[in-house]
Amino acid sequence: MAETASKKVLVVEDNELNMKLFCDLLGAFGFEAVKSIDGLRAVEMAKEIHPDLIIMDIQLPEVSGLDLARWIKDDDVVGNIPILAVTAFAMRQDEEDVKAAGCEAYMTKPIQMTPFIKMVEELTSTRGSTH
Repeated sequence: MAETASKKVLVVEDNELNMKLFCDLLGAFGFEAVKSIDGLRAVEMAKEIHPDLIIMDIQLPEVSGLDLARWIKDDDVVGNIPILAVTAFAMRQDEEDVKAAGCEAYMTKPIQMTPFIKMVEELTSTRGSTH
């Protein structure tokens, strides 16, 4: 689908290996990945590039991914961008916290390729219909 090729995904992840994995997978499936290892710059970057999706690690060194998700969702410019939270934690409370922060979806690490790409495709296609 040609429409997928132009979809931008902002990846906010401080772990180099996870960043490479996410970006390689996104690229292989026709998405344009934009990297940010700095959670504090993620809101600013989202405003600059207007991604179709933000994939965000919840455990970031400088700021909690949950706080970051709240900041994004509270912003008039970027608040409609869907967020896929990824985390190594898999407790029921973590998923509830992620949803309460405004994230549309949640996935635990290590990610599995097929469910990951399926989720990315679902989240980016729903955004296209609301624009």
